Amino acid sequence: MSEFKIKFRGVRGSYPVIGKDYLEYGGNTSCVEVHAGNHLIILDAGTGLINVGDELTKQYIMSGVKTEDRTPINAVVLLSHIHQDHIQGFTFFRPLHIRSTVVDVYGNVNYNESLSDELATLLFGKSFPLDLGDIAGNLNIHNISETEGILLRDNQPPVIKRIELDTDQEIGADDVLITCYRSYAHPQEGVIIYKITYKGKTLVYATDKESYAGGDKKLVNFARNCDLIIHDAQYTTEDYLDPFVTKQGYGHSTFDMAVECRKQLKAKQLVFFHYDPSYDDEKLNQIKEEYKSIDPDSILAYEGLEIDLL
Repeated sequence: MSEFKIKFRGVRGSYPVIGKDYLEYGGNTSCVEVHAGNHLIILDAGTGLINVGDELTKQYIMSGVKTEDRTPINAVVLLSHIHQDHIQGFTFFRPLHIRSTVVDVYGNVNYNESLSDELATLLFGKSFPLDLGDIAGNLNIHNISETEGILLRDNQPPVIKRIELDTDQEIGADDVLITCYRSYAHPQEGVIIYKITYKGKTLVYATDKESYAGGDKKLVNFARNCDLIIHDAQYTTEDYLDPFVTKQGYGHSTFDMAVECRKQLKAKQLVFFHYDPSYDDEKLNQIKEEYKSIDPDSILAYEGLEIDLL
């Protein structure tokens, strides 16, 4: 099955919000569902992950009357970093509690730490009724670096392979290649930027990063000519430069920064993402109208938005 579909499940930053003023864009934190060929890839595990898990569990139950006849759930989860708004939904991801589930989680933390240990400390034990080791499903947690890529092939477990950041990799017609690099434009330990390549199309996920004067050259080189970039846009320029509560140094971009980035790397399409939780539907609609003329190739993410790259 050849498909490269993206579905937005949570588009907020910082913390989830709820209420009648947040219905159009949604209030869940960061989570993007990607279907590339036969592979399910999930970008970040904010509260938007909970709905993904509920739907997967329903499909699993409907796939067979007997447990042994059901189609197992397999997923790759790519964590940009481990701030709360990017992992809040992880413990409530229902497929983790099904024995046949296989979930491979990738991310990166400090050099002397492991992602597994950090998730065990942050999400389980004292903050959740279960320990990490009590999870019924097959949960595999991996550290990934920018010198490595993840190769996904049909009917095979994911493979981490050595990769050069600036070298095109030869992959099979049905293979999915995931590459990444660490940006330090987000406190305190930086953030992982991911690129997913399938059938000659590329998706770049660049959340929780601040831009630089003249643009982020490393991101431009990494994402050049991509088909779609999902880019952090937590603030308007006015809020970012507020002299009383300046947002400079918070590790987040403005809508203008995201547009400038898209132009520099010549991405075909830009999706604004990771909005400040104070931005309600009215404010985001005002922003949408403003950027229709500034950059017609950009759109605002909302929960349920689907994009097909093939």
